[in-house]
Amino acid sequence: MITSKLSTKAQTTIPLAVRAALRLSEGDEIAYAIEDGRVTISKGAKPDIAEDPFGTFSEWASEADCRAYHSL
Repeated sequence: MITSKLSTKAQTTIPLAVRAALRLSEGDEIAYAIEDGRVTISKGAKPDIAEDPFGTFSEWASEADCRAYHSL
């Protein structure tokens, strides 16, 4: 069994083996299902780019652009 500890802020780190099994990477959503006293986690669905009004502006998604516009 793989375990992790809960911090005083109710945070935990998802162990590497779990991240690898779910193919999780930074920014991914995690879905939780609670049933009969057990919690199951899975990789959440990727958001539909058509639903994101800024998702189509990939030409403005460089690292420099993110730094320039992060406080707007």
